[in-house]
Amino acid sequence: GTDEVVFGQVGGSILLLCRNVSKEATEVVWFQGDPRSFPPLFSSRVSFPPDVRFSLVDNSSLSITELREQDEGNYTCREVLNKTDHEHRVQLLVASKSSPQLSFLLPAFHIPKFTWHCPESLWLLNQHVCGSVCGRSSWERARTMPCSQVMTHPASVSDHVLLLLIDPPQATPKCWAETSSSGLMLQLFCSWPGGYPHPTLHWREEGQDLENSSWVISSSSSSDTHVETLNSSHLSHRKVFKCVGSHVVKKEQPACTVEIKLPSLESDPPQTCFVGDNVTLTCRVTESTPAARLSWLRDITQPEVEIQPGGRFLIAHEGNVSRLTIQNCSQGTDGGCYVCKAQNPVGLRELFVCLTVKQPVNIVGVVGAVVVLSILTVLTVTGVVLYYNPLLCLTACSAVPRNADSGDVLVLVDSEDDEEGKGSEE
Repeated sequence: GTDEVVFGQVGGSILLLCRNVSKEATEVVWFQGDPRSFPPLFSSRVSFPPDVRFSLVDNSSLSITELREQDEGNYTCREVLNKTDHEHRVQLLVASKSSPQLSFLLPAFHIPKFTWHCPESLWLLNQHVCGSVCGRSSWERARTMPCSQVMTHPASVSDHVLLLLIDPPQATPKCWAETSSSGLMLQLFCSWPGGYPHPTLHWREEGQDLENSSWVISSSSSSDTHVETLNSSHLSHRKVFKCVGSHVVKKEQPACTVEIKLPSLESDPPQTCFVGDNVTLTCRVTESTPAARLSWLRDITQPEVEIQPGGRFLIAHEGNVSRLTIQNCSQGTDGGCYVCKAQNPVGLRELFVCLTVKQPVNIVGVVGAVVVLSILTVLTVTGVVLYYNPLLCLTACSAVPRNADSGDVLVLVDSEDDEEGKGSEE
């Protein structure tokens, strides 16, 4: 069977990819037709009569320029290994520039030429086509009504209807990178939706196709999206990958790029927690392509033991931010530095976030101590002043106005009378 269908146009160029070629392959051979019935068309090791329209790209993929109608057909790529051979089959369909024929489209739907019905797959690609061909009937009716009831000669379908089937993708390809489910490999996604037939997409790095690179683990294509899975051992910070798209009705080959990056981290200032309270440590990723996985470690003494959520530890991830909450802080076990680790297939980065745990302060005791200290200070100052300058107190006391009827004046008067009495008796 056919592994892949590629569409070209007369006068244009096309690249037939030999997918998943092993690095251990000793030879790559291309055939036009059945390899068991036709001689080789091109080989990576054997020289054939020159044809300027055919060439090998990256010693594996077949490039054809100035396409002709006779180039249409089945092509087979065979990689020769030491013990086994692997084949990849490509069907090339070539459309005429001036008058496209229905026979160009029929192989794609696997429908006999003179028993043509409105196929469901056709509706999924373009819901306007079957209505145009079958008399604008409703979907439920059109999918069961043969087009032969409306058209006696299906091959005479107008170019206008065929143009509804050949539609270029809109905008440009979109590229992005993700981490595989295992967390160890990089996945490059390239999507160019909105067109029919589906475009051809392939990834390149430093001018070379990735299809047959030694670091490619697998390749997969689904309609308008192509995915390459790469081994992380060859990745580096700020390496750029490029996805190139081609379509049968577009002369240009639009592209998009992805730049992979190591994670970059930042955190809040060092935190302080009182015994028995809760505290939250925050770590955020400022840059990472693809997105990084965040985790927390206790300290460098146990670098491979991750903190698992549960008990007194709560871990929350929100986008590129991770928060570690420690409940009921303990001075003996929770103080110290924690490690925030961010990892993606490109590499990993670590950041220390430190925590200080203190005993709680008795506020009432502190206030009482301050009051007592203030009173003692006042008394001490007063005592010192009185000791070194007692007249200061007497002057202050004499300045106070006294009442004539006060007891101390009466005592002084009585004392003077007694003295006068004693003098007269003598």
